Amino acid sequence: MSDFRNELGQPIGAPVTGSFPRPEPPRTTMAGRTCSVVPLEVEAHAEGLFAAFREDGENRIWTYLPYGPFETLDAFIAWMQGTCLGEDPLFHAILDSDGRPLGVASYLRIDPQAGAIEVGHINYAPRLQRSTAATEAMYLLMRRVFDELGYRRYEWKCDALNAGSRAAAERLGFVYEGTFRQATHYKGRNRDTAWYAVIDKDWPKIDGASRRWLDPENFDEDGRQKSPLRLR
Repeated sequence: MSDFRNELGQPIGAPVTGSFPRPEPPRTTMAGRTCSVVPLEVEAHAEGLFAAFREDGENRIWTYLPYGPFETLDAFIAWMQGTCLGEDPLFHAILDSDGRPLGVASYLRIDPQAGAIEVGHINYAPRLQRSTAATEAMYLLMRRVFDELGYRRYEWKCDALNAGSRAAAERLGFVYEGTFRQATHYKGRNRDTAWYAVIDKDWPKIDGASRRWLDPENFDEDGRQKSPLRLR
């Protein structure tokens, strides 16, 4: 129940401060220690991404995405040109410390008036998966949403059967909010969609825990973590 009531004694939501709409996400680089998250460019990133994604010989990375796999570079470029160059979704390439593109992620369903935004279209090549850079990329995207743009809500949605995506969301601090049954369909099959979110009051704890985990002192000389990322 809410602690706030109107003059009629009815429970109402807490006051919201700040001005709306919140700013639109800019097309600028987010730089970290182990990776950079940059606006996606076909000429700069298509060939490297295609090669990195092709390292998944079984095409497992495409199972829960509504597109792909792509058999040729030309087909991949055509998809990028038709899907990845707009303002919403706003696609980014994830580059490793050597500047090689190894993944993508986007902001989508951007709602400056509500102060809400979603992260999606996440696809990590095998070399990026389970790496420090994989976590840092998600941290950089979240930090921009809350620290730079002042948004109130950051969403993560996935196929309810995608155990890997659900585990990643929970590890990063997203809270499960429910499953929308038969929310959509893709590749000729049903999708129930699991909803997760972080809200602004969650962010300070997530920020602190993520910074501690990403600190170089948390990794040994072989790059293995000393302490896991704990947000629950």
